[in-house]
Amino acid sequence: MTKNMSNLDKGIRVIVAAVVALLYYFNVIEGTLAYILMAVAIILLVTSLINFCPLYRVLGISTCKIKN
Repeated sequence: MTKNMSNLDKGIRVIVAAVVALLYYFNVIEGTLAYILMAVAIILLVTSLINFCPLYRVLGISTCKIKN
């Protein structure tokens, strides 16, 4: 796996995951929507921790700066 995420991309993903977790904690989101959003938040958090997004690979996107 080659790194394909920039620091900005990772930061945004972590913030989105934290916001979803807080919304769930304060019961703003409930039920099926909450479970779906929490699953997405976990995926965003894991991809930010490993610096690799499989969807980016499929789409041919890389936000990581390439060093020459």
